[in-house]
Amino acid sequence: MPFSAPPPASGERYALSASLDNARHLSSLLRAVHFQDHATCFATASGLRVTVEDAKCIQANAFIQAEIFQEFSVQEESVMFRISLSVLLDCLTIFGTSSLPGTSTALRMCYRGYGYPLMLFLEEGGVVTVCKINTQEPEELLDFDFCSTKVVNKIILQSEGLREAFAELDMTSEVLQITMSPDKPYFRLSTFGNAGSAHLDYPRDSDLMEAFHCSQTQTNRYKVSLLKPSTKALALSCKVSIRTDAQGFLSLQYMIRNEDGQICFVEYYCCPDENITEADL
Repeated sequence: MPFSAPPPASGERYALSASLDNARHLSSLLRAVHFQDHATCFATASGLRVTVEDAKCIQANAFIQAEIFQEFSVQEESVMFRISLSVLLDCLTIFGTSSLPGTSTALRMCYRGYGYPLMLFLEEGGVVTVCKINTQEPEELLDFDFCSTKVVNKIILQSEGLREAFAELDMTSEVLQITMSPDKPYFRLSTFGNAGSAHLDYPRDSDLMEAFHCSQTQTNRYKVSLLKPSTKALALSCKVSIRTDAQGFLSLQYMIRNEDGQICFVEYYCCPDENITEADL
């Protein structure tokens, strides 16, 4: 069971406090968005969002709902800070990444507010480790303005289908071309690598397809280098929602079920490398 954090000095309350029976639930999700050293943490009463960005072209968000924690308390409307994700992961796995059967690392996480460090209290097998991680002023995040009302095409696939695709396609290609259409080929992934062009088609009635809502034909290309970090989340996930808006911005939302059967989400947003017209195909 999680232990109680020591009381704050001078009777102050923590702006954010949370506890987990198993710190691995948090560290595995954070590893799924760990493609840059720093992340922005945003906590509200509904849970914790950890955002990582690169080159103003890709953004990843790990969502950990409040219900996942044994205790989750936010004393302000929202709490936001920037932190070294690399250091945070090192601390969360200070007892190692794999525990002995029947053992787990309990976590208590506390943040007093602006300018204070994030404090982690980790306990395994009666041994307690305390980590203090300096926090930074959060930077302004990209706003992809990707809301459900602007979605043009949406497909939900079992993750094994996308994992097989990434294994079969030629990832020496600089771009991954995605075609989504209400007509054939419905959903096509294409690469243009050293071995030539490769295409992989999914019919709308495929066993791997859980939902298919396409209103218009779209073909867009995305840099493989930007999409590769999302394969960490893909490896953990059971389902993936693939959405595009009218401008070709891509949303990959991965549904991840932890060891206790609880569900969390990791979402990647990626801007198109170039728009493809029918004349280019």
